[in-house]
Amino acid sequence: MKAVSNDLDFKRQHKIGTVNSINWARLLAQVVYYFAGYIQATEANSQQVSFTVPSGNFGNVCAGHVARQMGLPIAQLVVATNENDVLDEFFRTGVYRVRGSADTHETSSPSMDISKASNFERFVFDLLGRNAARTAALFGSQLNQVGQFDLSADPLFAQAAGVYGFASGKSTHSDRLATIRDVFQRHGMVIDTHTADGVKVAREHVQAGTPMVVLETALPIKFAETIHEALGQLPDRPVKFNGIEALPKRVVVMPSDAARVKAFITERCS
Repeated sequence: MKAVSNDLDFKRQHKIGTVNSINWARLLAQVVYYFAGYIQATEANSQQVSFTVPSGNFGNVCAGHVARQMGLPIAQLVVATNENDVLDEFFRTGVYRVRGSADTHETSSPSMDISKASNFERFVFDLLGRNAARTAALFGSQLNQVGQFDLSADPLFAQAAGVYGFASGKSTHSDRLATIRDVFQRHGMVIDTHTADGVKVAREHVQAGTPMVVLETALPIKFAETIHEALGQLPDRPVKFNGIEALPKRVVVMPSDAARVKAFITERCS
């Protein structure tokens, strides 16, 4: 799908647009969340707030980065990963190491089961002083040939935390279960597995006097099996989802081949 999206002539021909985790339209909409969250968590514009964001593709937290660049008083932007800890490894070590499919884990917070973060390039561009040539080299030839790059020895790497406020942490399946159980026991609230990753990591980065906001990213009903494992009960199902299993399913299975996908789109749009 990324190859299709990169074909500008094809997209123009068929009037194709997307709103997904690598599209600026989505990032711009999500920037609003951070301003709304800040206003609700503070009483004066002099206060700072930190945000923890469950993240695999670096999209939502990239919107937080944009908000901070716009002047929103964000102390920390904490990236919470699951067992697929590509982003956590970078912010801890300076090494960005893309995982192959064999090393990408299937987890109970599946929206974060990503081994190559599509939006991460946007932040690295800023981190490197908006050096487009160097950014392109790292994400082009370097990743394609070696599968990783290492900024640990670059003085600019320290700015990820010092200038841009980034921190990170990792959560596992057992952490998710424990966090879901703890939040329910303390607050009577059922949270989904991705949000549980965020809460677990947020607790490790709380700073005295600075509110920490965790972005809730999904409905618990989507992960009923794990919720049941944690709490011994199923989450409430919103009325709009009643009977969803009986609705028609429209699926076309095809090879992972950009030319075949383009041919399919052309056929259906003609």
